[in-house]
Amino acid sequence: MEEKKCGVVAVVGRPNVGKSTLTNALVGEKIAIVTPKPQTTRNRITGVVNRPWGQMVLLDTPGLHKARSKLDEYMTQVVRHSVADVDGVLLLVEPVAKLGEAEAELIERIKTLNVPAALVINKIDTVKKEDLLAVMALYGQAHPWSAVLPISARTGEGLDELLDLARTWLPAGPALFPEDMTTDQPERQVCAEILREKLLLCLDQEVPHGTAVEVTRFLQRDRDDVIEIGATIYCEREGHKGIIIGRQGAMLKRISTLARQDMERFMGAKVFLETWVKVKENWRASDIQVRNFGYREE
Repeated sequence: MEEKKCGVVAVVGRPNVGKSTLTNALVGEKIAIVTPKPQTTRNRITGVVNRPWGQMVLLDTPGLHKARSKLDEYMTQVVRHSVADVDGVLLLVEPVAKLGEAEAELIERIKTLNVPAALVINKIDTVKKEDLLAVMALYGQAHPWSAVLPISARTGEGLDELLDLARTWLPAGPALFPEDMTTDQPERQVCAEILREKLLLCLDQEVPHGTAVEVTRFLQRDRDDVIEIGATIYCEREGHKGIIIGRQGAMLKRISTLARQDMERFMGAKVFLETWVKVKENWRASDIQVRNFGYREE
């Protein structure tokens, strides 16, 4: 009988290249929020990929970008620390023949590690195949990759090949998580992230990036198997509070309804969701406030 494998693989890249979409696709369940806006992921998300041959633990990291606030500094540190002590690294890039500052920094960090790393060119469903040759040539000059894999996390193209490659990196050993587990995030944290995702999707410009969500109540009612969730949305300005609530509460109702539907899918149970909006001015610039909202490295 073949010995099972288990190991940890980090997924890194600049903002909005599809890291969370890839993680969700490989795990087979939505555990990381996804929006078209950069800097959607703030924390490192652990995704557990279970297969007959064993288990791969994916570390979905925030996009590496120039820090402009204490929150940005935290996110940058998460990325840098996540590539330490892993069995392999996937550098996710877009199908564009341009090597930016974020990619250059990540490649330099990868060079200091004694682990295999693959270049993963995502979103290949948006370009012609011949356009990929220039991308491969450019990144091939920057680092001797274990492999170069063109994929589409959205359509699933190339994901079987990616898993086959990552499997060869993993050592033999027992699973790190139970087989029915897809993430190590507590349910209340996933629900807070789902609500923040809807803020990002429903609101424009700067407002959603200045929001944080705190789940203040998480209770399962014995009498009817309904989960009661109370959540407070924090924003940085009084004017933003009015935008989030909307005319006669219409925007907050829309955001809450979309979030509740996703929470019910994730939990497999009915959810009663109450939301409030409060102002904490310029919280992203405060070390203390950033840590209070859970953005701290354990």
